[in-house]
Amino acid sequence: MASSVSPTARPNATFDFTGRTVIVTGGGRGIGLEIGRFFHQAGAIVYLVDFDNEALTAASAEVGCLTAVGDVSDTASVQAVVERVVAETGRIDILVNNAGILRDKLLWKLSDDDYEQVMAVHAGGTFRFTRACVPHFRERGFGRVINVTSYTGLRGNPGQSNYSMAKAGIIGFTKTAAKELAHFGVTVNAISPNAETRMIESIPEDKKAELAAQIPLKRFAEPREMATAVAFLASGEAAYITGVVLPVDGGISI
Repeated sequence: MASSVSPTARPNATFDFTGRTVIVTGGGRGIGLEIGRFFHQAGAIVYLVDFDNEALTAASAEVGCLTAVGDVSDTASVQAVVERVVAETGRIDILVNNAGILRDKLLWKLSDDDYEQVMAVHAGGTFRFTRACVPHFRERGFGRVINVTSYTGLRGNPGQSNYSMAKAGIIGFTKTAAKELAHFGVTVNAISPNAETRMIESIPEDKKAELAAQIPLKRFAEPREMATAVAFLASGEAAYITGVVLPVDGGISI
């Protein structure tokens, strides 16, 4: 089903993030790119992080953000990105843990590598980047962490036991980190999106129409529609919200 959102429309940058430094992982395309675009338009200094340098080059040319090649599954790589951002801007204010991969197979067909890679990127990347940013959040007495989880982490989906496990883990991590970091002025929240990413685009049109029909709003969101939810959770207006998982899914989780 076609989206009701104009393909040329852009989110209204009603939030002001001037002076804030933002890291968005998985920023080379899709949801991450649109989140970076929104923060950039709202005045922030934005670093898009991805392992795909070619995608980052294209993203930077399109939206004007800074970029950093990094592997979220590798501690040294994560630390290097964080140290570079702090060296160049003197701060980190907002972290968006969005990076993810798919290795979909039925449970009994999954290899150890299929499992380990998905866990290392989704759950491991969220853990590593958050951990690396915490000292800088604590020093400033401020921080916003927004993690990207999934409806699949709550309900499961055949062929995605590794992905479901990782996304469910992110939910638990979000709630625990929110409790641990609240004392330091840091909020930790998550969104559960239902956007038309590459994963959805790969589904045959007839099957995609069937899936869209199950959504109360009768369509998948466009990736940029996730950006406004992330921006809200990062904003001063959401200063008293922490440890929540915000469904941005057209009502599919009702």
